[in-house]
Amino acid sequence: MIAKLTGLVDQTGADWAIIDVGGVGYLVFAASRTLARLPPGQPASLLIETHVREDHIHLYGFADAASRDWFRLLITVQGVGARVALAVQSALDADELLRAVASQDKASLTRASGVGPKLAARIVAELKDKVGALSLAAGIALADGAVAAPAGPLADAISALANLGYRRAEAYGAVAEAARRLGPEAGIDHLIRAGLKELSP
Repeated sequence: MIAKLTGLVDQTGADWAIIDVGGVGYLVFAASRTLARLPPGQPASLLIETHVREDHIHLYGFADAASRDWFRLLITVQGVGARVALAVQSALDADELLRAVASQDKASLTRASGVGPKLAARIVAELKDKVGALSLAAGIALADGAVAAPAGPLADAISALANLGYRRAEAYGAVAEAARRLGPEAGIDHLIRAGLKELSP
C-alpha cells in the first residue's frame, strides 16, 4: 500500500493532482483545500490513503494527518463514500468539522456538495462518539477520544448564542475558547459575554 508520496506537482484538476515521483505520475484525488496548496511545478508531500477495489486502485491525498484521519472517520458513515468525504473536507477544515460534529451542527455539513439534511444528520449522529473533542471545561483533548458534551452553563451559553443567530458550530467554538480563558467555574453571563467578544469581528 502507498502511504505517502513526495515529488513534484505535475498538474491539478477540480478534484485531483498528478504527483511526479521519479518520473512516475501518480493520480491522487484530494479535497479542494489540499489542492489549493499544490501549485504545479512545485515540490509536494502528501499522506496517502490507498483504496483497492476489484476494478480500480484509487489514491487519496492529504496535507496532514488530521485531514487523513477525518477522511477515515467520514467514510465509516453509511452513505459517505470517498468522494463525499472529500467534498465535506473541501467545505470544512478539520477544526470546523470537529465543532460541527461536537455541536451537532448539521447545517454546516450541508455546505458540502452531495450532503443533504438527512446525510448531515447521520454524519453527526454516527461520529459524535468517535471523535476526540476539546473539553469545554478544560480546553484540552479528552484522553478517551469521546466528545465532551456541553452541559450546565456551557450548554446554556451555546444555546443563547445560537438563539442570537450564530451557527451552533460558531457558538460552540466561541464558548469553548471563553471557557478555556475563564476556567471551568465561569457562569453563564460571563461565558456569553466572552463568547460574543470571540465572535465579534
